[in-house]
Amino acid sequence: MTAPSVNSRTAAGGEALAAFRKAPADAVVALDFDGTLAPIVEDPTEARAHPGAAPALARLAPLVGAVVIVTGRPAALAVEYGGFADVPGLQVLGQYGLERWADGELTVPEPPPGVAEARAKLPAMLEAAGAPEGVHIEDKHHALAVHTRRCAEPQVALDRLRGLVEALAERTGLHVEPGRYVLELRPPGIDKGLALRDFLASRTPSAVLYAGDDLGDLAAYAAVDALRAEGVPGLKICSGSTEVTALAEQADVVVDGPAGVVALLEELAASVS
Repeated sequence: MTAPSVNSRTAAGGEALAAFRKAPADAVVALDFDGTLAPIVEDPTEARAHPGAAPALARLAPLVGAVVIVTGRPAALAVEYGGFADVPGLQVLGQYGLERWADGELTVPEPPPGVAEARAKLPAMLEAAGAPEGVHIEDKHHALAVHTRRCAEPQVALDRLRGLVEALAERTGLHVEPGRYVLELRPPGIDKGLALRDFLASRTPSAVLYAGDDLGDLAAYAAVDALRAEGVPGLKICSGSTEVTALAEQADVVVDGPAGVVALLEELAASVS
């Protein structure tokens, strides 16, 4: 695949690219994992990063101020599934920033009690509701995800279960985050935008680049917009798909899935090396 030319379709994105190329050593590159660095698969435990992702990140990381993965997955799983353990300086904010992996060290707080209550009740509730064949629960320790991708009609199944999952979330004090054929129950007051802002709190970046693919990445896009308003150049990159179009509508740069993200990372590294 020929690497795309990294050009923004918006003026604000173009300013961010110029700032990145002018002062890469102070820039921050942040990326989602599933759908952005790793192709979406039916079984989340089988997700693996695009084979070019780790090499591209390893090439880019020494050239910029920081490379950080912001994901709803547990941080250790993102490192394992990505093959990122040897990427120099890489940091991973897992569980929407509740967990942090850096330099081989993992920090994991205890989940709130509502997660344990939802974990105990969710399987029986799905069974009692006659959940369609193919529905399965992914336990993320700090969150629970109800997937419908394996169902014969995944969107129909998702819509059918949404009210049940939202009712359980209300009873247990959790929040429901919808995604690509998934409903995630997680603690309120956390999202990728807050995780990104917290990561940047002690930094003065020359530019912030964020790449995502799903509805949960809209909060990070909003954080980039807020940073722009504060005078920090920001670039919103979309790993495009036919399943979710909301990000592409807001993005400065749209590429073709994880392969396109890898090609973009390679070109960014080439442009400043």
